[in-house]
Amino acid sequence: MTNDNTSNSHFFSDSGLNSDTNPNSDTGLDNVRTQRIVDEALHGMDDGELYLQYAQSESFSFDDGRLKSAAYDTTRGFGLRSVQGEVSGYAHSSELSEEALRRAKETVQSIKSGNNATLAIHPKGTNEKLYSEENPLLGMAFRDKISLLEEIDAYARARDPKVCQVSSSISGEWQTIEIIRPGGHRVRDIRPLVRLNVSVVVKDGARMESGYQGAGGRYEYAQLLTTENWKGQVDEALRQAMVNLDSIAAPAGEMDVVLGPGWPGVLLHEAIGHGLEGDFNRKGTSAFAGLLGQQIAAKGVTIVDNGTLENRRGSLTFDDEGTPTNCTTLIEDGILVGYMQDRMNARLMGVEATGNGRRQSYAHQPMPRMTNTYMLAGKQDPAEILEGVKDGLYAVNFGGGQVDITNGKFVFSCTEAYLVKDGKIGAPVKGATLIGNGADVLTKVSAIGNDLELDSGVGICGKAGQSVPVGVGQPTLRINGLTVGGTDG
Repeated sequence: MTNDNTSNSHFFSDSGLNSDTNPNSDTGLDNVRTQRIVDEALHGMDDGELYLQYAQSESFSFDDGRLKSAAYDTTRGFGLRSVQGEVSGYAHSSELSEEALRRAKETVQSIKSGNNATLAIHPKGTNEKLYSEENPLLGMAFRDKISLLEEIDAYARARDPKVCQVSSSISGEWQTIEIIRPGGHRVRDIRPLVRLNVSVVVKDGARMESGYQGAGGRYEYAQLLTTENWKGQVDEALRQAMVNLDSIAAPAGEMDVVLGPGWPGVLLHEAIGHGLEGDFNRKGTSAFAGLLGQQIAAKGVTIVDNGTLENRRGSLTFDDEGTPTNCTTLIEDGILVGYMQDRMNARLMGVEATGNGRRQSYAHQPMPRMTNTYMLAGKQDPAEILEGVKDGLYAVNFGGGQVDITNGKFVFSCTEAYLVKDGKIGAPVKGATLIGNGADVLTKVSAIGNDLELDSGVGICGKAGQSVPVGVGQPTLRINGLTVGGTDG
């Protein structure tokens, strides 16, 4: 994605685009006057930007054999931010007009102290594109989407007579953003995002259990909704439900736990990832604050945050401040080597921004957030890792969890897990929870598999009331002496 000072934009009336191709051509914004307002608003500030956003989204949910909901939404607006020291001023509006921008200018200038400030250098540019600019909402007719949901429902029910309920949903978004800085520095991005979810409930006598599978990424419906893909999701959701139907009560106690590859990386995301974001470490509220250069994990543990993976849910060509995303190494061979940074926290800590400044929408300020966070593969065969467990748990899928950033303590519920006895996978268990401390659990990693997988594209990360799409991943891991909460007895 290149830096561009031209007026060919989705937001300005002098773009030469007509109302059929330019959804914002009726805003009345003038390119030159808008730039002047930005320059005036941020004069004497350390940093800041005007963030313009236009987004179209849709969602369809199918439940109990019928269409439950269909929703369409179009939003547009701006957020104007000024930064001086560690204080920021922010104003946002869904009204894209010169008058609204001038009101916002007065608001953000209220933080100005009169002290001299040096405007931070603009982010570097990039010519890389990580995803298509095509609008996925236009690639498939409404009737075809509903027909597909009907087909998913029928296919799932025909797979097994125990299936008693099927729920599925399709969602898509097409978002275009533009970031304007003082002096005419501009970047633009067009971001697609699609997702398919399938949930299956099975019943055997009085017992009912469920299974879930989802997938998505930054591409078009045509790639997501292939027959092979949606049938695979149905089959996987049904498999999980049938496994849970045979599950027994989970034991409790301290034991060795093997985490499967892929989605179980959500435990690393929550228990460790948030603690490696720049704002928590600058303020000294993270369990990892002040530990740069120290051994905080077992040898062999390397964790990165990589926003540059093509078409992935958590990837961005550049972040919501205009900084190109990076592959940032956080932990290397067990040593803490870096944090994820937005522009403000990077400047205050005297380091480079890493392209992790993210915001939910124009109505929110950016902050350090993860993109795709995962542990790199090791050299061990996953089967050998399991063989080394005498009496433990094999956790394959996770549901919700809770984490305290200040001390790293976490609690995670397993949605699919198995007993392991003398290296053999045994009965599935229900109600298992993993309890521990993020900093401590890293030191207990005793084996790292060679089977790194990323999740299927369903991650959503919440922080300070904002939600953004993310990715997670890891290889098979063995963690010694992890506390397991159970329901047996």
